[in-house]
Amino acid sequence: MLKTDVLDMKGKKVSEIELNESVFGIEVNDVVVHEVLVNYLANQRQGTQSTKTRAEVRGGGKKPWRQKGTGRARHGSIRSPIWVKGGIAFGPKPRSYRYKLPKKVRALAIKSVLTTKFANGNLIVVDKIDLKEIKTAEIVKTLKNLKVTNKALIMLNEKNINVQASSRNLEKVKTTLVNTINIYDLLNYEKLVIDSQAIKSLEEVYA
Repeated sequence: MLKTDVLDMKGKKVSEIELNESVFGIEVNDVVVHEVLVNYLANQRQGTQSTKTRAEVRGGGKKPWRQKGTGRARHGSIRSPIWVKGGIAFGPKPRSYRYKLPKKVRALAIKSVLTTKFANGNLIVVDKIDLKEIKTAEIVKTLKNLKVTNKALIMLNEKNINVQASSRNLEKVKTTLVNTINIYDLLNYEKLVIDSQAIKSLEEVYA
């Protein structure tokens, strides 16, 4: 059975919590993690890149010179792809890069990363993450109490304006919710600071 300490915002141990092995103790599948990460990044692409074909480039309506007798190569338009300032052949056009993966595949990737976080000591469980007012200094102080010096992802069970607004000015800190979790953030931020209620919600969703 997996257990980990539950800390308060001052960094003191207040209790222990049992973790579900089917979420925090599975066999890590790096291939699936990579597959889901690639899928996430592809889905973030806007796909607005565009080039002009020879039909869209301005000019070139007139044949540049007669077909025969000039000693030069035959050409029908100065906007041919082989001309400078001509159209682009087979260039990119606006498109969607989105594609879907099965829910079970995405869930396996999330659980693999959560397992790795726990195994490496990068999972920090806090009994309750809350602030009385919007104050960035309080988040900085809390992370210092928790001995978090690297990039940190703060995961909440539900929206908390004071915590979220206090964290958004910190370059290496991001807040997220259980229902908006994604593979990129889990991998991008070394430490995962999560409240005890969010742990239960994670286990309900992924167990």
